Amino acid sequence: MTKADLVAKISEKAAISKAEAERALNAFLDAVGSTLVGEGKLTLTGFGTFAVEERKERTGRNPRTGEEIKIPATKVVKFRPGKLLKDAVK
Repeated sequence: MTKADLVAKISEKAAISKAEAERALNAFLDAVGSTLVGEGKLTLTGFGTFAVEERKERTGRNPRTGEEIKIPATKVVKFRPGKLLKDAVK
């Protein structure tokens, strides 16, 4: 599903125009991003939890040459689904 498909589905389910649905989706995505940057964690009860986690520096391998390389430490966003989402997918 693409962002355009999601906007169409939101528009249909909420009985609003596609422009309004896109503004709402963009506002939601901005809020999620700013919350993760500021607080590092966002919990949507029943849906799941987004959390920023630190990935340690590690050694990798260049697939072309086989040479060992250092992969620097970085922050990544992880998602853990909530019970309602897990049950809905089953």
